[in-house]
Amino acid sequence: MSASRRSGTTDELGPDEPEPGGSELLAALLDGMDAALCAFDADGVVTHWNREAERILGWSADEAVGRQGFAGWAVRTADAEEVEERLMSSMRAPGRQVHEFALLTKDGGRVLVRTQSAAVRGTDGKPAGVYCAFSEVHTQIDLERSIALSEALFEDASWGVVLVDADLRPAVVNAHAARALGIGRTAVLGRPLGEMLSQGVEELESALTHVLGEGAPPAPADMWVSVRTPEGEQRRCWSSGFLRLASPLAEEPVPLGVGWLFQDVTEAKQTEQEAALLRFRANQLHRAARAAAECEDPGEAATVHLDFALAGFADHALIDRVAGGGSRDALDGADGAPGPTRLVRSAATPSGAPGPSRLAGKAGLPVPYGEGHPAVQCVERAGSVRATAGAVGPERARVWAEGRQWPADSVHALCAVLRSRGRTLGVVTFLRAAGRSQFDRTDAVYAEDVAVRIATALDLEEALRNSGASGA
Repeated sequence: MSASRRSGTTDELGPDEPEPGGSELLAALLDGMDAALCAFDADGVVTHWNREAERILGWSADEAVGRQGFAGWAVRTADAEEVEERLMSSMRAPGRQVHEFALLTKDGGRVLVRTQSAAVRGTDGKPAGVYCAFSEVHTQIDLERSIALSEALFEDASWGVVLVDADLRPAVVNAHAARALGIGRTAVLGRPLGEMLSQGVEELESALTHVLGEGAPPAPADMWVSVRTPEGEQRRCWSSGFLRLASPLAEEPVPLGVGWLFQDVTEAKQTEQEAALLRFRANQLHRAARAAAECEDPGEAATVHLDFALAGFADHALIDRVAGGGSRDALDGADGAPGPTRLVRSAATPSGAPGPSRLAGKAGLPVPYGEGHPAVQCVERAGSVRATAGAVGPERARVWAEGRQWPADSVHALCAVLRSRGRTLGVVTFLRAAGRSQFDRTDAVYAEDVAVRIATALDLEEALRNSGASGA
């Protein structure tokens, strides 16, 4: 029996049986191919026909081998001459020839195939026949589309594409991803993600591991990372999608890695967060104003504004008034020179368990602030002052806070001046612990809005007290 008629598998050899010969090996190779293959001798007679050709057209090797060309069975008679001429012309042409034409299936259907044919040389070097590999056109087009898509993603895509191997190291990156990671396309390959990302790498590696084990998530995920660049660390938000890649050649899915696609959405996310923060703070100011309007005591109204401002903004807050119950302007000397600034604690948030702010300062004793204290500077300048302990250890931060008469866990401070009717009445100080970021300009604007409302309440309290004293 010829090699074309043999099965793609061989019987198990006994102890005394010889190893497979060339014909058995050829049959196994032909029948194991993913592409359909047939061959013709120099006279156009079919000599080989593998299992994929049988699957596509339905004709078995026994039915195909030995036939003269395709006429009348695999090709319509009207088209047979043209098809045979195009196939057999490969014996005279160099290299491989690519053609497309319709073949007939055993049940009478038609299949459009794409063929690659080339000459088969004999021992004397002369053409002895033609081999022809073919596949259904739609299958070939699907393959070409997949290849084209892959090349486009890794060359021209406007979002980052990274192929991560099973060891969670980049295997292929496109130009956009390389720019986002701040490193060249070849330099990033095989390097741990932790060498390029200082923050967020644990979350990213956890996501990649999950995809390898469980498959792709149903929706993209927003991930905040810090990218190490020559200019320093950059905080970015990447909207990331993940795909598990498995080999199509294995009987069981074998993970090849993860396809990671991401797009930088930092500006959009920051804008969204800022808008949400502004809405929350505006709502807090509105609620505080309504609650303060129900307070009979203006001093209590001031603490209401303070308590509403703390939510999501700071950990502690203090209100210090100018000593003597007057304004900073009244402390100027007779010669117009500014007098010393002395502040008296008016209200403070509890330093232990959370609760409403408490009024203080009935004794009228000044707070022992040193020269250059942020609260003193705020009063003297009539403007906001920010201060921070910086990146120091817990012990140094505690010394820094206690030296300024603040709670021991304070690391960042923001002082806003209290002014009403053109007078400086005191200062409100907001304090954050180490778990929060430093105060920024947006925070200062919000603190100034709160300070205006507190100053108005304190000014009313002073006016009522003075009018009571005058009436007495």
